[in-house]
Amino acid sequence: MSLHGKVALVTGGAQGIGRAVVEDLLGNGAKVALVDLNQSVGEECKSDLDGQFGEDNCVFIQCDVTDGGKLKDAFQNTVERFGRLDIVINNAGINNEKNWEKTIEVNLTSVIKGTYLALEHMSKEYGKEGGVIINVSSMAAFLHSPYQPVYTATKHGVIGFSRAIADASEQGNYGVRINTLCPAFVDTQLLQSVEHEETMGKFVKYKDEFKQRIDKYGVLKPSLIAEGMLRIITDESLNGAVMKITCSKGIHFHTYEPLSA
Repeated sequence: MSLHGKVALVTGGAQGIGRAVVEDLLGNGAKVALVDLNQSVGEECKSDLDGQFGEDNCVFIQCDVTDGGKLKDAFQNTVERFGRLDIVINNAGINNEKNWEKTIEVNLTSVIKGTYLALEHMSKEYGKEGGVIINVSSMAAFLHSPYQPVYTATKHGVIGFSRAIADASEQGNYGVRINTLCPAFVDTQLLQSVEHEETMGKFVKYKDEFKQRIDKYGVLKPSLIAEGMLRIITDESLNGAVMKITCSKGIHFHTYEPLSA
């Protein structure tokens, strides 16, 4: 799958992993709607990207992904701006064990909403041309972090939902591939949240143990996550795949044992 001329929507696209992915998409000839909650960061990011890739290739849409109406508008605005939609990356995420309900809303519920909206705009079931959806999970889904129980649960949920809807897409001939990307610790602002009681709540007392775990597994650069993202987008053989990215093994895929009776 060539990215040239394709249109992508990336949530959490103004910083961290999202921004690295947006830059790679633009660098490969795609047009991108970067959707982000932070107005000032989003506008600054858009300005930087305009200087690198031209003003006509990127649009910033301020949006709280937990607001279903605004998220729906973001999709519609993207299609109105660029005429189509081919790639959706549900990347927005937070790490907040104190306000755990918000963590579920951002990390899981918005991914589900974003996936269904993407299908409305890309699925052959709706008369569209097909496309690809990438839902961002985390290696926390495999490491069972005792310091982030709700965050961990949401990332398990992203994998389960994405694999199930990928099967539905294949059986329903939607023409949309749906895959999951699971990075380990990445050098972003989200990683710094383990320092603060207002985000970690009662689990902040385990911050030293958490930092030891980070030291053990290492910290990835967002650029490597973007590299993996482009591979999983462009490889048309992948549907229902779960890509893992770690310091020790780099970019690789999780394998599931066949279910036996």
